Amino acid sequence: MGDAHEKNGPGAGHERPPGVGDTTVEAVGALTEALETVERARGRLFDFHQLTGGADLTLDRAVKLLRVAGHAAHADLVEREILGRNVVPGCWTYQLVEAYDSTYYRPFAEVEARVRRDLVGGRRHLYEAEMKEARRTHGHPDHTARP
Repeated sequence: MGDAHEKNGPGAGHERPPGVGDTTVEAVGALTEALETVERARGRLFDFHQLTGGADLTLDRAVKLLRVAGHAAHADLVEREILGRNVVPGCWTYQLVEAYDSTYYRPFAEVEARVRRDLVGGRRHLYEAEMKEARRTHGHPDHTARP
């Protein structure tokens, strides 16, 4: 069933460096998994930023329509109390994104990269590459090790 030309093993960049133990591979994998979760959280923060900004821009239409409908006092209320309002004291959403990036995200990404560089030669997804190799059916056309 095997193809003599099948590329075996995870390939360059996904092979465990000599002398690196299972626990180190697992630990670096867990650190990377945590960073991937932070990447997802960061994406949600950008969702929050864009959704809140979009809502604020839609308020322009609401204010205009309230005025056209003869509800000037309510239009003034929305304009005064909500339009352009800070989402937390002193900050719009772009400031939250910037603070998250500089205070948490970038340092996290830099530490993860440093740990990978120092412990596994900078290689990424070693844990997953080894899991793939262990779980795939060798010789099966849909279970090849590499593209």
